[in-house]
Amino acid sequence: MPDRTQITVERIGHHGDGIGAGPVFIPGGLPGERVSGVLEGYVLTDIRIEVPVADRVAAPCTHYKSCGGCQMQHANDVFVAKWKQAIVEAALESKGLTGQFRPIHVSPIASRRRATFSARRTKKGATAGFHARKSDTIIETPNCAVIDAKLKSAIPIVRELALLGASRKGEISVTVTTSDAGLDVAVDGGKELDTALRLGLARLAETAGLARLTWSNEMVAMRAAPFQMFGAARVVPPPGAFLQSTPDGEAVLRAAVTEICASSIRCADLFAGSGTFTLPLAERAHVHAVEGSADMLTALKNGWRHARGLKQVTTEARDLFRRPLLAEELSNYDAIVLDPPRAGADAQVKQIAGSGVPKLAYVSCNPVSFARDAAHLVQAGYRLNWVQVVDQFRWSRHVELVAYFSLSHMSDDRKGIR
Repeated sequence: MPDRTQITVERIGHHGDGIGAGPVFIPGGLPGERVSGVLEGYVLTDIRIEVPVADRVAAPCTHYKSCGGCQMQHANDVFVAKWKQAIVEAALESKGLTGQFRPIHVSPIASRRRATFSARRTKKGATAGFHARKSDTIIETPNCAVIDAKLKSAIPIVRELALLGASRKGEISVTVTTSDAGLDVAVDGGKELDTALRLGLARLAETAGLARLTWSNEMVAMRAAPFQMFGAARVVPPPGAFLQSTPDGEAVLRAAVTEICASSIRCADLFAGSGTFTLPLAERAHVHAVEGSADMLTALKNGWRHARGLKQVTTEARDLFRRPLLAEELSNYDAIVLDPPRAGADAQVKQIAGSGVPKLAYVSCNPVSFARDAAHLVQAGYRLNWVQVVDQFRWSRHVELVAYFSLSHMSDDRKGIR
């Protein structure tokens, strides 16, 4: 029988594990708790909570112990909110920066409108759900507390997709997105399409009432356009395209971006996607949308063309990592929206820093890359006015935010821009 070690949890790491002296990583531990377990290298296993703290709660989801999707259901909402904001604060402090924080916004339970399920054929049929914690094993999650009820209803469909088109040796990845027209389903990792598979998938799409079904980037069926509303515009994003995870979280991000750009006449939206921010901003300003994916820009343009009352929107397909917009190109705008992937936008931020554009709305899903980019901006004379943390990935380690930067030495009516 292995010897058991007792240890006190001192803090929570960025991945949600408790950390004790050593360091020792304690999955599921909370600061101040006394725990015991078997030490395997730097990780405590077979953990028992000997002395819990008041922040500990019973997990609201029945799948929490086995599913790897959530990391923090054992802590109360107040603790998780403070922890997530502290992650952003620590990232900024590591660069010598501070800022005013608005109250964190947390999306409601069961509000995720997009999820990627895994599915695999088995000897008795098929299984569909999410991966187990630190494992390739697929866990059935019919009572998931995170996803929208419409996504829960898709789990049997995902299972049927595996029966139709998954190989016995591999698994398929199925991204399901809710839309006002029905479920939008995109499948990767399955068998090559042939006539029999096409027919089977088309029948399933009809029977299940799917809005769109895509297999390995090829559209198999579309009963109705799976549109999303971006302000006054109806947009049909490409299959599997990026979309903010919850309507609630998107609304908070959009409101913050709109507030920052409220008095602007000409805006540049960089990493614009399918128009999440471009199209609402076009209700008041001329917007130039730049995005690496031509398909996403096509969706944006189609949404703009069919919407009423929007100002001019121009688009540009451009890899902003390799070819950022230069400072001279940006100088004609009076506001910039920047919403990069997790890597941040180091090259683009360096051009923004020398552009003289007075206002920047920075939307980020990675506090570390955000803090790095923020340091460049502040060094160039920008002021970090405020940060709004938005928790769309409830109970997970993921953190999103929007921040407002302005040039401290230049007014908003710089150069007479109108």
